[in-house]
Amino acid sequence: MKLLLVGANGQVGHALTRSLAPLGEVVATTRGGTLEVSARCEALDLGDADAIAPLVERVQPDAVVNAAAYTAVDRAEDEAELAMRINARAPERLAQTCASLDIPLLHYSTDYVFDGTSTRPYREDDATAPLGVYGQSKLAGEQAIAASGARHLILRTAWVYGLYGQNFLRTMLRLGAERDALRVVADQHGCPTPAWLIADVTATILRRGIVESGVRHLVAAGETTWHGFAEAIFDEAVSSGRIARRPVVHPIATADYPTRAARPAYSVLATDRLRSEYGLELPHWRAALRETFAAETD
Repeated sequence: MKLLLVGANGQVGHALTRSLAPLGEVVATTRGGTLEVSARCEALDLGDADAIAPLVERVQPDAVVNAAAYTAVDRAEDEAELAMRINARAPERLAQTCASLDIPLLHYSTDYVFDGTSTRPYREDDATAPLGVYGQSKLAGEQAIAASGARHLILRTAWVYGLYGQNFLRTMLRLGAERDALRVVADQHGCPTPAWLIADVTATILRRGIVESGVRHLVAAGETTWHGFAEAIFDEAVSSGRIARRPVVHPIATADYPTRAARPAYSVLATDRLRSEYGLELPHWRAALRETFAAETD
């Protein structure tokens, strides 16, 4: 199998370079055309939509995996045009190209397409209502891919973390080493999901083939708050010897930590359809966190 991996230097892309390698040849792309790992790498700036089709046509992959995205949730409020260009128009052009060449496309989206007013885990067919520009741009990307006619699978995921890249886990480890006490939001509920899990499930799907085009949810099992996630991170960090002492983590309300963009208060995702279609067993988020620290390979 020959795979085109778009956005190989992000945290999910980094994990994908490992998980996809056993499937065959991985042609990775980054904006600058360089990559730390030894996979073949091409330059692709998603801000230049006209560069997408020529690259796909030249590589002629058996499938395309798009792990590139604009993910600066707060900054997106002031950079709406850039967020839309990367998260909506680039995936649209990618999907149109895949449709014309009959190449399946696997793409990632976010829990932030929902407004957080639900009282039960969100299903794929629940109404979307993003609260900010980031969620709006990701939803526009979903809709453009669906309209393209390409064979596709869009995996909505949430609270993505790992020991590579910029994410909540690495921020907590850095702040925990610097401070005796932290204040973390305790009234937003979601599903912490490691990059390695997203990558491994992606490989499983590609190995089997896309069962049905559409949107599916991919997150670790269970749910917690950012505060609960932080407490668990420090438990594991101390147990694994990554940090010497555990800071005190004080729970606070969202209102006590104002941000430029609004976040959904509840964005737990139901994964029943994905698990059923691909025969998956997804680990509980706490077990996945423990494995993240144990493996240190994501």
